[in-house]
Amino acid sequence: MTLARRSSGFLKPLSTACSSSFLHRRPYSTDDTTTITVETSVPFTGHNCEPPSRSVDTNPKELMTFFTDMALMRRMEIAADSLYKSKLIRGFCHLYDGQEAVSIGMEAAITKKDCIITAYRDHCLFLGRGGTLLESFAELMGRTAGCSNGKGGSMHFYKKEACFYGGHGIVGAQVPLGCGLAFAQKYRKEGHVTFTMYGDGAANQGQLFEALNMAALWDLPAILVCENNHYGMGTAEWRAAKSPAYYKRGDYVPGLKVDGMDAFAVKQACKFAKEHVLKNGPIILEMDTYRYHGHSMSDPGSTYRTRDEISGVRQERDPIERIRKLILAHDLATEKELKDIEKQARKEVDEAIVKAKESPMPDEPELFTNVYRKGFGVESFGADRKELRTTLP
Repeated sequence: MTLARRSSGFLKPLSTACSSSFLHRRPYSTDDTTTITVETSVPFTGHNCEPPSRSVDTNPKELMTFFTDMALMRRMEIAADSLYKSKLIRGFCHLYDGQEAVSIGMEAAITKKDCIITAYRDHCLFLGRGGTLLESFAELMGRTAGCSNGKGGSMHFYKKEACFYGGHGIVGAQVPLGCGLAFAQKYRKEGHVTFTMYGDGAANQGQLFEALNMAALWDLPAILVCENNHYGMGTAEWRAAKSPAYYKRGDYVPGLKVDGMDAFAVKQACKFAKEHVLKNGPIILEMDTYRYHGHSMSDPGSTYRTRDEISGVRQERDPIERIRKLILAHDLATEKELKDIEKQARKEVDEAIVKAKESPMPDEPELFTNVYRKGFGVESFGADRKELRTTLP
């Protein structure tokens, strides 16, 4: 049957397997895997490829998981903002709130054997890869319990066992590395892919085009994901790019424009892209998304865009609200139950912060570890420390 309820401007529920006699009560349990078909908010736009269908299959369990995970990500970033203002987080810090659907939708379409590499806005991607709140907050505060032992900070989250090869602080530098990961996957015939993520601000970097050229020559399983939040630092995309249609930038490489505020559009696009690159080589996905905070903590985010613009996106396109409306449309939970999930997220974040604060700072000798491969590198010795001994592989 087709449900009469519609979420105007949001993901549209198309069909369910329940009979009309069940509409007065919940037709599913929240761990049910009964198929629900939804429609993406807007059509995909393709370049040199046929876009995928707007109809996406999901189930009650996935819907509730999407909401729970995004609520946790949102709360983590809001807490990180407060910790920074309290000077418990120092240095650079770039927040992801508003862009959660990209991480959530991508993870729903791939496995932990597929690689992800990104820039410095990396906290939620780390969480999506299976990282913990404790590891996240400890790393942000420079503690040994952090995912990089407190030595990486906000821009250098890392989880090798889940094929998350980090945040990177140099704009665009992760793109050639991501193509290198894809090269290794093809060389080893693994059947996996690499999602190489960058922002619209990095989209004009020369190294991106050099890496893309090689990836196309060798048909590498590389998916280049441009998270277009429309501002590179404080510069609007139209002021920095003559052609801001980033999904077309590959010219000979196919591309797809995706509503990055729609978790199911991201899921469908990433599933499509994975199938494509394993057979045909690289593709570009442009995720049309939006960040609520400024570029970094020194940026109020309101000098180059209006508060009305920000509040308008929150009201019309917020990724969490879209999932909330879909859950309510299918009667999977009440408003109160969803509020309780958000309260639980706040509690988990607060508890993780307490534990992270208890973790010690790294010892001073740790400054010299993880610089070279163990047993190799340059060692200084002698009375004046001017003599060098080099050991190479």
